[in-house]
Amino acid sequence: MAAIRIAPSRAQRAVNLLRAVNSGSSACPCHSNPQHHHNTRQTLNPFAGHKRSLATPVDQSQQKEYAFEMAASSIRFGPGCTKEVGMDMTNLGAKKVIVVTDETVQKLDAMKQTIEGLETEGIAYEIFSKVRVEPKDYSIKEAIAFAKPYMPDAFLAVGGGSVIDTAKLMNLYTSFPEADFLDFVNAPLGKGLPITSKLKPLIAIPTTAGTGSETTGTAIFDLVDKKAKTGIAHRNLKPTLGICDPYNTRTMPSAVHASSGLDVLCHSLESWTAIPYHERVPRPTNPINRPAYQGANPISDIFSLQALRSTVKYLPRAVRDPDDFEAQSEMLLAATLAGVGFGNAGVHLCHGMSYPISSQNPGYRHAGYQVEYPVIPHGVSVAVTAPAVFKFTGASNPERHLAAAEVFGVDISQVKRESAGEVLSEALAEFLVRLGDQPRGLKALGFEKGHIATLVEGTMPQARVLMLAPNLDTGGGEVEREQLTGLFEEAMEY
Repeated sequence: MAAIRIAPSRAQRAVNLLRAVNSGSSACPCHSNPQHHHNTRQTLNPFAGHKRSLATPVDQSQQKEYAFEMAASSIRFGPGCTKEVGMDMTNLGAKKVIVVTDETVQKLDAMKQTIEGLETEGIAYEIFSKVRVEPKDYSIKEAIAFAKPYMPDAFLAVGGGSVIDTAKLMNLYTSFPEADFLDFVNAPLGKGLPITSKLKPLIAIPTTAGTGSETTGTAIFDLVDKKAKTGIAHRNLKPTLGICDPYNTRTMPSAVHASSGLDVLCHSLESWTAIPYHERVPRPTNPINRPAYQGANPISDIFSLQALRSTVKYLPRAVRDPDDFEAQSEMLLAATLAGVGFGNAGVHLCHGMSYPISSQNPGYRHAGYQVEYPVIPHGVSVAVTAPAVFKFTGASNPERHLAAAEVFGVDISQVKRESAGEVLSEALAEFLVRLGDQPRGLKALGFEKGHIATLVEGTMPQARVLMLAPNLDTGGGEVEREQLTGLFEEAMEY
């Protein structure tokens, strides 16, 4: 019986052609010719089968990044979900827990709900309530010393960013009890060693709508002898779970609403305008060394821009009316969204410059903060330079700066690209003025021109964030110093 020939389909013909090309047996005059430039197996090629050696060795420190990673804590969001935390600890297998808070939050309903949840589940706990607002290295060390002898199964942070950051570091140094304090601190102030293993579970319950610390692997504190803020940043520091309960932010005073919301504002703006991830150097030689702050990327952009939109819309309402529950809820969500954005993209100049502003405080006490010592709240220290910063960075990416200005209500249809930074700067300044009770520049915080040199020196070591700053020469030399000097001069008043 004669064989029946079945004509191949169009798809089958395409597959056969690809197989022939890849096998080297194609009848195509190009691909079947071993000397043609399309052919990778030219028989007369003296380098065939040999890896090309370059005359000049590759400088690994100058190779640009080619990938980005996304990492964030699990998040639970909803009014009243604090009461589930005891069951969460049972689900994690925890039997001994350290609850971290501060003396103000300890008296609030968020702590009451937390303790009831633990006791209902029969979980043993100890409370550490001596967290300092805007932590110092010595306050962090005191907290670590409290945690080490107890050897908990898990940590539970109830409070603002200072509380959550302190809990992260208690977790880190009880998991690495032999480590020196500076081992994990960001270089060049510390050794910047990677965290090589997972830590104990940490659940974070934010009571402010600002830092986004419940989503990030970053913990910030003041290194007193260096007169500079610094921190530790690594994915393994991230909380296991962030419980974002809008009921817990209802007790925030108006001043705290404002300053924590300004942190959200700058988180979103800085991560939106940071250099793209593929422009960052060096490319890590091992994935474990890829920094948490990587540069703007397509996923972080989504979170950052939405957080900016929500903050511009809802922060003035939350500050103006403490009973506006919708605005408060939306700001808590915005803080979390911004946390995911900047926790992966990073921040840059506003935050880099804010650290010496806070640590070199000449004696300023922000109205509405019930503390017994001078304090420049973190959000205030960040926002005070924002008009100057975004005027400076505008030329790096005019489209992004104009998109941000449009969020503030600016009609950008007739704005020239070269004016993008100035337009965003003016929109920011107007927003801050209308928010009310904000210092209009460093001069209002008590700084004078004579302070600028030490502020610059306190900013220079912030390599982790400055490396992401557009337009900044990050070589650590005189050009960078001059640029930062100009920025601080510009930020004296707006």
